[in-house]
Amino acid sequence: MRKPASMRGLETLGRVRLSKYFYMRDFLMSEIGIIHGIPNIPDHPVLAIEAGSNLCQNLLDPLQETFGAVAVRSGYRAPALNEFGNRNGLNCASNEADQGGHIWDCRDGRGALGACASIVIPWFADRYEAGRHWHDLAWWIHDHLPYSELRFFPNLCAFNLHWSEMPKREIRGWIGGNSVLLRQGEEPAEPAETRAKRYADFPVFRGLDLP
Repeated sequence: MRKPASMRGLETLGRVRLSKYFYMRDFLMSEIGIIHGIPNIPDHPVLAIEAGSNLCQNLLDPLQETFGAVAVRSGYRAPALNEFGNRNGLNCASNEADQGGHIWDCRDGRGALGACASIVIPWFADRYEAGRHWHDLAWWIHDHLPYSELRFFPNLCAFNLHWSEMPKREIRGWIGGNSVLLRQGEEPAEPAETRAKRYADFPVFRGLDLP
């Protein structure tokens, strides 16, 4: 599949189903692209589809099965769009840092395929706004899903969820300051039984077993 050069081509790309619940079109909307007129279209659609399919099937689908709706705030970012966002202070990391992250169709510096989406889980956002700690959701994801990186933010407890074929298993948050909950290669400070008590009232974990 080549990079779409027409509306029909982009429409076809958008119809590609990445998983049970998600299509490519779900990840192409960008406020930066809309306001500044920068097309958010993969240069290498086949690679973007492969990375996005893994993100959706391994991480986003199980979240939606368990918690209900998952709201995508930001998904794929074309290199030119991401560079513009970084240069103008629009909450985009550098292209080098975002390869294998928001830039799905570029492997990261290790040569690993990866993909990232910024998402909100409304079920948890309601509880977070009532005072629930973001660590509770972070540890639930750590104990249930094969993520690579988690980055939590104050508004709605939105977070960057990374999949990688070479997972780092890192957790950071910018809620109440810049904090590191788990570094790559380290074991959690909280034992498994303590972590489990944090999310004992969460819905029962579901894989892809619903009709």
